[in-house]
Amino acid sequence: MDVTYLKKLLTHVAEQNVSVEEALEQLKTLPYDDIGFANIDQHRNIRTGQAEVIFGQGKTPEQIAGIVEHMVNSNGRILVTRTDETAYETVRRIAPKAIYHKQARIITVGDMPEPVATKGPIAVVTAGTSDIPVAEEAALTAQYFGNRVDRIFDVGVAGIHRLFDKIDRIRRADVIIVVAGMEGALASVVGGLVNVPVIAVPTSIGYGANFGGLSALLSMLNSCANGIGVVNIDNGYGAACLASKIHIGK
Repeated sequence: MDVTYLKKLLTHVAEQNVSVEEALEQLKTLPYDDIGFANIDQHRNIRTGQAEVIFGQGKTPEQIAGIVEHMVNSNGRILVTRTDETAYETVRRIAPKAIYHKQARIITVGDMPEPVATKGPIAVVTAGTSDIPVAEEAALTAQYFGNRVDRIFDVGVAGIHRLFDKIDRIRRADVIIVVAGMEGALASVVGGLVNVPVIAVPTSIGYGANFGGLSALLSMLNSCANGIGVVNIDNGYGAACLASKIHIGK
């Protein structure tokens, strides 16, 4: 249940278009809605400023669609991460206007909000093309929370001139998300060139000694550049949540 829905409901009550009893009936799902296989946190948007997002990995298509069905009437927008086309086809029976973003493995229901006009962008920067799926998860999540996003892809340290060609764009951002696999060096380089927070996302992209992203994670944690925070391996969603709270406070 998002804040927009609650504001409309309270406005209708104040204008006597909806009775108190009817409003109470609609608010019965607060603070959470128990649907048997899931407890939907309908209070999260009020409590934290960010509505609950459905983590699709490990859930069946029917479970994902069931959660969407219980959320769709009281949430202007719904985001499902780590999902696939099978789940999307099931969700579309509930929400025909749902969109599947294949590269990001995300389903969105409802229109993205208009970004805050007074804020600069969040830059989402990748070391390589192979890092783009994680970067797209971050970018779409940031847009879902009302941020303007500038995507700057494939500017890793193996050809550092590519990064320098884009540095002016990167410096115009209010927050920077750096997504990198292999040894994860890009986060340190960017962190040493900018005066805004950098959120580093290690990816599982790399050869054997990359250990599924562990080498990039440790490199980022050991960065000598100031002002860098690090999220877990492949966690584009978590990086975007943090960036949004830094950027617009929600």
